Amino acid sequence: MMNKLAVAIDGPAGAGKSTVAKMVAAHFGLLYIDTGAMYRALTYKILRDQIDMNNEAAVHQILTNTTIELKMSDREQAVYLDHEDVTNKIRSREVNANVSKVAAYQHVREEMVRQQQLLAKHGDVIMDGRDIGTYVMPFAKVKIFLNATVAERAKRRHEENLKKGIPSDLLTLTEEIAKRDHLDATRAFAPLKKATDALEIDTTSMSIDEVVQNIIQIVEKNCD
Repeated sequence: MMNKLAVAIDGPAGAGKSTVAKMVAAHFGLLYIDTGAMYRALTYKILRDQIDMNNEAAVHQILTNTTIELKMSDREQAVYLDHEDVTNKIRSREVNANVSKVAAYQHVREEMVRQQQLLAKHGDVIMDGRDIGTYVMPFAKVKIFLNATVAERAKRRHEENLKKGIPSDLLTLTEEIAKRDHLDATRAFAPLKKATDALEIDTTSMSIDEVVQNIIQIVEKNCD
């Protein structure tokens, strides 16, 4: 494995990015950075503190006074907001419904990207999100774009929620994911899109292990 390996995994909500990225990171010993969790943590704080989400300046001000940390714990990544573990709290339906609005603000994305790039510069890293290959790590040696049908992605998120004891409605999830796809793909700044040099993988009919093995082979091929 070569030094300073950067792997970018992009794709819409529920495509399996985080699950796959964590497993690939464990295989190669890479630092895993879940950028979506960072936006979720900020959204959770805004909702909790009843900040006006339509006020970009206010949202950005909150971010500049917020500490978001990603820590590995028992092979799982824990998310800390101002030193409080909010790993499960940021997966609520309310956060799901609002995170795209928060993430669309240019100044918010610029600050988040600055933090993400600082994390990435220290060593071998795998990062997942929606603009990693196009904006956060355009220099990544390996770029993957994961996709799946809306129905399949909603089904996966629904099952994941139920396993975690989070209330979930499949129809509502399907509608929310379709709406988030539109918001993410049409935002003015750093929208969700496949990088021109990314390899797209449709995971609709694939198991997690199959996707992981596919990406491992791609990484190994690109690092020979």
